Amino acid sequence: MIERILFFVLAFAMFVYIFLKMIQKNDTNYTYILGISALGIAITFFSLLTRVRLNIIFIILTYIFSIILPAVIIFLERKGIDFSELLYIINYMINTKTQNDEKAKEVLLKLVEKNPESYFAHKNLAKIYEKEEKNEVALQEYIKANEIKPGENDIRYKMADLYNKCKKPSEAIIVLQNLLKDSPELQNARMLLGDIYQEQERFKEAASVYIEGINYNPNDYDLYYNLGIVYTRLNDFQNAKQYYEKAAELNSMLYNAKYNLGQIELLYNELDIAKQYFLECLEEEELEDDSYFYLAYISMLKGEEQNAVDYLNVAVSQNSELYEKVRKELIFKLIFNKIHKPENNVQKNIKDNIKMTKKEEEAIKHLKQTYELVGNLNNNDLKAMKLIQTKRKEESQKQRE
Repeated sequence: MIERILFFVLAFAMFVYIFLKMIQKNDTNYTYILGISALGIAITFFSLLTRVRLNIIFIILTYIFSIILPAVIIFLERKGIDFSELLYIINYMINTKTQNDEKAKEVLLKLVEKNPESYFAHKNLAKIYEKEEKNEVALQEYIKANEIKPGENDIRYKMADLYNKCKKPSEAIIVLQNLLKDSPELQNARMLLGDIYQEQERFKEAASVYIEGINYNPNDYDLYYNLGIVYTRLNDFQNAKQYYEKAAELNSMLYNAKYNLGQIELLYNELDIAKQYFLECLEEEELEDDSYFYLAYISMLKGEEQNAVDYLNVAVSQNSELYEKVRKELIFKLIFNKIHKPENNVQKNIKDNIKMTKKEEEAIKHLKQTYELVGNLNNNDLKAMKLIQTKRKEESQKQRE
């Protein structure tokens, strides 16, 4: 009997505590706990009045309802975990698991209304808005989450990424610089900062970012490959070649570095080395057509007219857009009539698997333009054409004899 009286007093005290919490926070979510607790108290009170001895199942239930559950809530709140917020979080997670994003967002918005300083709500609202491609709104939610709980690397990176997507690169740079100052090993932040610098054509600053990254990730393909791109844009082809070679060494199955190496060797008139690189690039679907084009180009420079024709016919059969490109190139003028005009408008569809980024395309374009500007292209075109014309004259002379 004494045990049940003590139980009743303790349970009632906890009930009053939860009730006062509900009044203080003006939060009706506590009514669920009050209802369950009241049920346990009622069972105990009934047994006291009637002197009926409860069986083990009812005793366990009354302890869970009236003592254990309220005690857990009191413990959590002592640890700074808001019970009401916990209910919202559980509700949110259930809706997320069932892929009901609209309902999940609705739960988070209610949580923000109840608790404007909820880190969990702002962070996950940002994720939902980002998924909906509402970048400006997502950015504001990440900023709010960062204000509530500063220093989270993931949040700061997301802020920088969204600043950049919202055309605010200066803000993105500041966030990334501070992030890398605190955590210099973060590869995703370093690559994003380097990309932004490249977009602004601040290539020396981009190079510094990537070089520093090698101290933390010495075997990272992307760092060396991006350094190759940066030094290409700086017209420092020796350094570009060095970093492209290191990238190709680290991952021989990624061919973009080899493709750029082929262009650099072509720039230095190292035709056999360039040819080998372009032959390797035939393994990469996205680079295959242009590689055939450059293989034909090298063949013409070496006076191998038939090889050039064969390469170009393969390239044009796979991508009809190259036919016009071939027609405009002076070096192919003497063999253009042997190139088969594609009957259908064949274009390789690589939209679902795009690998060539804007900075890569710019680097390749820059190499081609540099090749033309230094005069190698025109000189070699003329040499190749003269060589072909000489061979044809010799063949005609032999036939007449």
